[in-house]
Amino acid sequence: LLPLEGEPVLRRAATRALACGASSVVVVLPPAATAWREALSGLAVTCLEAPSIGGPVSDSLHTAIDGLDPAVDGVLVVLADMVGVTTAMMSAAIAAGGTAPCRMVGSRYGQVIAPPLLFPQRFLTELRTMEGDGVGRALFAAHAAEAVHVDWPSSALHDIDTPEDYQAATLAR
Repeated sequence: LLPLEGEPVLRRAATRALACGASSVVVVLPPAATAWREALSGLAVTCLEAPSIGGPVSDSLHTAIDGLDPAVDGVLVVLADMVGVTTAMMSAAIAAGGTAPCRMVGSRYGQVIAPPLLFPQRFLTELRTMEGDGVGRALFAAHAAEAVHVDWPSSALHDIDTPEDYQAATLAR
């Protein structure tokens, strides 16, 4: 909910996702996150509630997968706290995936694979069974021969995990 460039970080990420060419946007929120829902007011997003606060990233990912239309071609995973991710980066990942059946696409920042990540429908069951943090990277490693990458500068790999990260993000803008 912290402001960045005049709007909450969550709303900023959702707005960018809506503009990237995805057919729909699903946002996973913590339980009873009224203020978070209010931050998304007026946006054409579907809000789902994660089972708990502070669980591994896979909990939110599982919530999103469970809430999807089973007919989706793929899922583009974006994290709101990765404030260096732009609409153009999301669009490039979707474009690199190609047409149905789409390919697995990872954003590569130097040697680091991170969101936006595109997972084709055929990998969602496997992804749903994986637990913990870093499951997206683990799936990419398991299927490296089937994945393609979009390269971005390492400077775009900026997320907000601490007050110092937030201060750096506000100064960089």
